[in-house]
Amino acid sequence: MVRAAILEKPGEGLTIGEIQLADPMPHEVLIDVKACGLCHSDLHFIDGAYPHALPLVPGHEAAGVVRAVGSEVRTVKPGDHVVTCLSAFCGHCEFCVTGRMALCLGGDTRRGKGDPVRLTRDGGEPVHQLLNLSAFAERMLIHEHACVAIDKEMPLDRAAVLGCAVTTGAGAVFNACELTPGEDVAVVGCGGVGLATVNAARIAGAGKVIALDPLPEKRELAKVLGATHAFDPTADDTAKEIAALTSGGVHYAIEAVGRQASADMAVKLLRRGGTAVILGMMPLDCKVGLGALDLLGGKKLQGAIMGFNHFPVDLPRLVDFYMRGLLDLDTIIAERISLEQINEGFDKMRDGHSARSIVVFD
Repeated sequence: MVRAAILEKPGEGLTIGEIQLADPMPHEVLIDVKACGLCHSDLHFIDGAYPHALPLVPGHEAAGVVRAVGSEVRTVKPGDHVVTCLSAFCGHCEFCVTGRMALCLGGDTRRGKGDPVRLTRDGGEPVHQLLNLSAFAERMLIHEHACVAIDKEMPLDRAAVLGCAVTTGAGAVFNACELTPGEDVAVVGCGGVGLATVNAARIAGAGKVIALDPLPEKRELAKVLGATHAFDPTADDTAKEIAALTSGGVHYAIEAVGRQASADMAVKLLRRGGTAVILGMMPLDCKVGLGALDLLGGKKLQGAIMGFNHFPVDLPRLVDFYMRGLLDLDTIIAERISLEQINEGFDKMRDGHSARSIVVFD
């Protein structure tokens, strides 16, 4: 039995309880979780904005140490340090074989209907996994294609944020945008994902890196991470000022919040031929679009789930960026908390005044 944060009912926070993990099947990995980030994607399920079967253990942005592996696992071994990623891939579907692993539905990475469930609690009651992971627990049982081994010199609390925030934000720059050095980038929203996007834009050699967030403290964080300019997106003349600054608009505008207004702002900031990339989990009834003049101007709009990552390749590179001092994860992490403080951490996220909170396990 291990401790875990369990969602019993949306809107009522998480409760700390105990769960039992099954033995690994042939392609599964048992991991001792060392750190897990609090992500706004978790909050969507905790607050009920997105539905999910209950009871549920949330959490997906994690790093830990492999405890045991199934008989057919070849990618990791006991003792390896790993980062997990929610975009588990099967390796043989159309999306995987055409290099779009983040779009894989990952059906083969879950247990079948006739198999025992991975997580249970007293009396054998099934406990559901969030995004095939469930990292708000002392241990995880996942498919081998949901984790990747990393350099053991990498601090695991910093490594955890690579699993979602940084993979998504950096992936948007490196994979979705394929940014050419000197092109201008705007990032709408400076939470964990947005700050990682700003940092990646600097690494990629962007010209102007423009951060937009209504909170002054987040705009200042963005400047530390590489933003050349910062604006309040709620101010009346922000779009006009950015158009003047960039001689007509940015080449790429990346939305990292998941709100209608921020997505609309991303489209508004584009120059002719520019691309808006939507990263945030929007409310399910939201629609984002391009007007007739946008289309005539060659503007483009796209989603980029998890930054269109190729995480078995991308994650070790991001670790290398950190170890060489290029990627700033220390600024992104606002605090380290215990599992018992997890609801307080999500309350801070709702207030919007801090970057990433990390649950650290003993």
